[in-house]
Amino acid sequence: MLESKSKKDSKTTKEVKVKKVTKAEVARIKALFLEHYKDAKTELNYRNDFELLIAVMLSAQCTDKRVNLITPALFEKYPTPKALSGADLDSIKECIKTCSFFNNKAENLKAMAKEVCERFGGEIPLEREALKSLPGVGQKTANVVLIESKEANFIAVDTHVFRVSHRLGLSSASTPLATEEDLTKAYKDNLATLHQAMVLFGRYICKAVSPQCTECFLSHLCKSKTTYRC
Repeated sequence: MLESKSKKDSKTTKEVKVKKVTKAEVARIKALFLEHYKDAKTELNYRNDFELLIAVMLSAQCTDKRVNLITPALFEKYPTPKALSGADLDSIKECIKTCSFFNNKAENLKAMAKEVCERFGGEIPLEREALKSLPGVGQKTANVVLIESKEANFIAVDTHVFRVSHRLGLSSASTPLATEEDLTKAYKDNLATLHQAMVLFGRYICKAVSPQCTECFLSHLCKSKTTYRC
């Protein structure tokens, strides 16, 4: 999801110095996330790994709410990798035209399905490097799929996770991948649940603009309310 830019709150991580958390604070943050979001799950709707991968690919720079409006008709029309791989590209575009960057996403969906059929026997590979070898699938997308499908001990850094981790001083890295490394080292385990927790926390409480600080269970540990973008 893209963040709004305001005059007051437009600095990047390169311009803002945020005090880093102590080990004790990391442990407290982790414990509070697990307490408040122990059953956290993605808000994307899906019924199998194929649908999950499509939904995650569509969610890049698009809201989960919008993706959930798009996918029912798409899944009904193309229920398998074989069906999607043989689909007319313009028909795919028509199905997802209300999604951001729908032209590129349509091409990637068709190419992904073709690769799944030709290289993986029509089954979505549930190993990170194999997933990353598919068109349109980077590390963030692969991690999200594995987190949701297998509860793999990974964390994926989207806009929400990037912002939350920097506001809390868990990372000062300038890229999502480097931030992922920082969070993995800090948390070590329970990464799947912590990923989902940070996404929901960033979406509904630690918002980019007008964060809900009075409702925040981590306000006493917050280092900055600056908007961070990735």
